Amino acid sequence: MQHLTRDEIRQSLTTCGLKATHQRIVVLEAVAELHGSHPTAEDIFQRLRPANPTISLGTVYKTLDTFTETGMLRRVVSEGGSKRYDSNTMTHSHIYCSKTKEIVDFEDEELEQLLLKFFSERKLENFEIKGFSVQLTGCKVEPDKKISITRVSK
Repeated sequence: MQHLTRDEIRQSLTTCGLKATHQRIVVLEAVAELHGSHPTAEDIFQRLRPANPTISLGTVYKTLDTFTETGMLRRVVSEGGSKRYDSNTMTHSHIYCSKTKEIVDFEDEELEQLLLKFFSERKLENFEIKGFSVQLTGCKVEPDKKISITRVSK
C-alpha cells in the first residue's frame, strides 16, 4: 500500500462498506507508513500513540481485525503465533527469519502455478480453496545482509 491521501483512505473504507472513522483512518495511514515491514498491532499502536493519545491498543486490534475481514489487509502469522499485518493483498508468499523476526514478501508465478496444478490433480474433501500463501521459515546466514530471492538458471 503506497502512501494514500486521507480522501483516498476514506474512499477505500467506504468502498469496503466501512464508515470512515478517525480511528480507522489513522490506523490505515500507519499501516501505509509501515508498508513492507509487516507490523504488529503493537507497532501500529506505538506509531499512532504520540499524535492520538486517546486511541487504545484494543481499538487498534479491533480495527485491524475489521480490515482483515473486509480484505483490506492480510494477516501473517509468524513463529510463536505473533500476528503481523500486510497491506499487500495480492497473492504472494513470505520468507520469515526467526532470528531477526523479519518478514519479506516474495511473488513467484511458477510456484503459484505448481500449487494450483498440485491441488487441481487431487480431490480435497469438504474444502474450497480461496487462495494460498507459502511461508518459508529459517534464519539469515549473514544477519547484516538483506533477504532476497533470485532464480538460478538451470
